[in-house]
Formats: sequence, C-alpha cells, structure tokens
Amino acid sequence: MKTSATANKPHVVIAGGGSAGWMTAAALVKKLGPLLHITLIESSDIPTIGVGEATIPPLRVFHQLLGIDEATFMRETSATFKLGIEFANFGQLHDRYIHSFGQTGQSSWLAEFIHFWREGVDRGVAADYGSYCLELEAAKANKFFTSGQNSPLNYAYHLDAGAYASFLKKLAIEAGVTHITDTIEQVKLDDQGNIDCLQLANSAPVQGDLFIDCTGFRSRLIGEALSVDYEDWSHWLFCNRALAVQTALTPPLKPYTVATAHSAGWRWEIPLQHRMGNGFVYCSQFLDDSDAYEQFSQSLPSAPLTEIRDLRFNTGRRLKAWHKNCVAIGLSSGFVEPMESTSLHLIVMGITRLMQLFPYVKSDQTQTLQDEYNAQTKVELERIRDFIVLHYHVTKRDDSAFWQACQGMSIPDSLSERIALFEEHGHAFQKHSELFRVDSWSQVMLGQGILPKSWHPAAKMMSDDQLTMALRKGQHEIQQRVAQLPDHQAFIQHYCAATNTSL
Repeated sequence: MKTSATANKPHVVIAGGGSAGWMTAAALVKKLGPLLHITLIESSDIPTIGVGEATIPPLRVFHQLLGIDEATFMRETSATFKLGIEFANFGQLHDRYIHSFGQTGQSSWLAEFIHFWREGVDRGVAADYGSYCLELEAAKANKFFTSGQNSPLNYAYHLDAGAYASFLKKLAIEAGVTHITDTIEQVKLDDQGNIDCLQLANSAPVQGDLFIDCTGFRSRLIGEALSVDYEDWSHWLFCNRALAVQTALTPPLKPYTVATAHSAGWRWEIPLQHRMGNGFVYCSQFLDDSDAYEQFSQSLPSAPLTEIRDLRFNTGRRLKAWHKNCVAIGLSSGFVEPMESTSLHLIVMGITRLMQLFPYVKSDQTQTLQDEYNAQTKVELERIRDFIVLHYHVTKRDDSAFWQACQGMSIPDSLSERIALFEEHGHAFQKHSELFRVDSWSQVMLGQGILPKSWHPAAKMMSDDQLTMALRKGQHEIQQRVAQLPDHQAFIQHYCAATNTSL
C-alpha cells in the first residue's frame, strides 16, 4: 500500500458517516489511535438510513471495549432495554412466540435441555418451552433489571440510530479523528488498482493508505470504484422494500421488539423512551407500493411524528468485503434484512475483524489477511442469512401467494440440514464463531411449528417423578425471579431516563 505523509503515520480514510462510519472511527481511534491518522468524510447532503434501532447483546461488549458508560449512552440515545423479539403470525395466523436472548432450562453434558423438555411433552408434564427462560418470561411481564456487567439478564438495546451516530461522532472527534464534511465526487485509483485518493467537491483531495467504505447501499468505493461484484440472495429472501416512520410512544414500554408478519412480509415496532420506531418490510412482487403504504399507515399504533420514508434494497453480499486497500463495513459490504436486528452487529464484527487482522499498512503483502477476512465474513453472513430464511420458509401459512412461495422455495443446503436434524432428532448446534446460539435456533424452530419427532435417550432415563419435579422446579425458579424484577419503564426512569422524554 502507498503511504501518506500525514504526521508520518499510516492514514486510514473512512468514507461515510452514520452508524457504520462513526462506529468504525470510534473503535479505531480507541484501540489503535496512537498508530494511525484517521479521517472520516461525510456529506451533509446524503441522509443516513437511520432505522437500525434494535440491537443484540454483543453490542454491549463493543461498548465495553470503547469504555462507554451504559447509563450515559442510554440517556443520550433515548434507549430502552431489549430481551428479545416477539414474532406474531409467522408460523401461522394468530400465533405468537418470543425469541429471547436467554438460556432455556438447564442442560446436561450429554444433552441440551430441549431433549428433557421434549420428553416432558411426551409424558404430559412439561409447560410451554419459554416458561423455562428467565429473559423470555421477564419480557412477557415487562420486567427488567441490570447492575452493569453482572446483570442477571442477557440483554441488548433499542436506540435512536441518529442519536447513536452523533454520540459516537462526539467520542471519536474528541479522541482525535479528523472530520471532513464534504461530498465525494470521484474515487481515484493508482496504477495497481488501489484507491489513491478521494476527490472532494469543496476540499483538497484526501489521500490514504487504507480506505473504509461506509457509504451504505451505494457502495461508492468497493462497489462502484473497485467493481467488486454482488451476490444476490433475493431468491431466498424475497423482500426488497421497506417503509419506516416514527410515531408517538404507546405504553407499556416493552423490553422487546415486536415483529408481525403480514400478507407479503412483516412489520416492526421498536419502543424508545420518547417515541416508537415502525417499519413495514415487503416484497414488491407480491404487494404494490401504494397498497403497502396504505397497509402500513393503517397499522401504525399511534400518530406519526415524521413523514414515511421509502427504502429499497436487495439482500446479498459483496463477493469480497476487503479488496485491494479498501474494506467495506456495514451496508456497503452486504445486507441481510433486519428481522433479527443484526445490522449493527455486522458492523461491529466487521470492525473487530479488521482490528484483529489489521495490516502493517506500509506493506503491500496483505493478500493473506484479505483472504482470511473475506472467508470469515462470508461464513458469518451465510449463517445469519440461513437463520433469517428459517423464519420465512418454516411456516404453515398459505393465505397469500407470498407465504406459499416462501414455503415452496428451495433453501440453502446448510439450512435444510439444520432443519432436518432438529425435526428428526431435536438437535440444534451453534457452530464455531456463529452468532445464533442453540437456544435461538430451538426457540425459532419450535415457535414456527417444528416439534422434534425424536430426542436424546438420556431423557428417558428419568422417572416420571424425577422429570416432573425437575421441570416444575425450573419453572418455579423462573417465576420467583421474574416476580422480584422491577417494571421495565420504572427501572429506566431510575437508571437512564433521557432528558427529552416524559417517562
């Protein structure tokens, strides 16, 4: 890579702001700041997507790495706590289940809890699977409590995405990141096909050694300039449109996201301290844009506070997330729809992976680093993709052409194998470096209507009394713990109430 002379340090140039850009800048300056000069360029004329408002628990680890105080962050972003996602009308109409962040039941070294629960179902002594999970039962009761790193609950956040980007922007600039507000007019390449500089509309060209593409769906650097191809997954994930709007807050303040399926996709509700975030995801092949707008408007839980925004996308990934001297992070590297709130997580993982494989940027010998980065990114995205496809494909809904198509579509072999293993034998595995755990796969497959036909014989070794007592004890302990938790809204008022709310 060609080096620049800025303070005799390698120059990392981040193209684009928003959550992806400012998360990248904040992490790099915090963990590698003394080694680098970091510049972020964003245009005031290009709005951020700003709808990634639901997160998953690994974001807490990212915040700990950056030394972010939780209560301060939550006040600044009007955040609430999140214990999982409630899915309505996915398996079939009028069904509901919660995919929580918690561990369900107590496993043995020989078999996961679900095998003992399945034996209990067969003997008629088991309660609902979710009743053995603290986070799930706390979510249903609108309860929450944390004492910081020693929290009894595994949780994430709902947050204001625009405020989150501003929060990280302040942190990054105070730590030494150079901020340029300007429009990128041209991406210039050198003779070797690397990015040489970014030509700006009103400022001098910005040269760099490593460029980070955080330009969103447009993918100005890795897609447009470096011509890295895009692998389209729309034959598995049909939805290609989304509408989004903010509405007035509706009580109670739920500690979970709500995802409700409709005839051609699904819609979300995300409670913040000061408002609701709402979205309507659909496939334009099965629902006309004007009809989608009408359906979404009629389904809103409260009065709109903003104009409805129209978003268009194709699910898939760049064949390379790191090519030449450019790394794509966020939407520029690929997109898997937000059903399981993975957007910010993929940004975090892209940043973390880059920092762990960070090159000595004065060297041109980075191909092996690029290959490893791209291989890890590919596997991670494909496993998340499979988990999302599961929600669509495993359904008994046949009331619309969309759901009939989801049932009948061919799915990746990797997902077919997982479904068959669970359906036939009750096994769900978390593979190496995989995001979603055994509990996640089990909760969603059960919630979508798959009941294992057989299960581990270890469960059959328990007598009726032993199995009944064990299951009742587990359920009773969960009930006792939930009863002791404070109300979610009351806890937020005490712990991290934002100044711009009436909580």
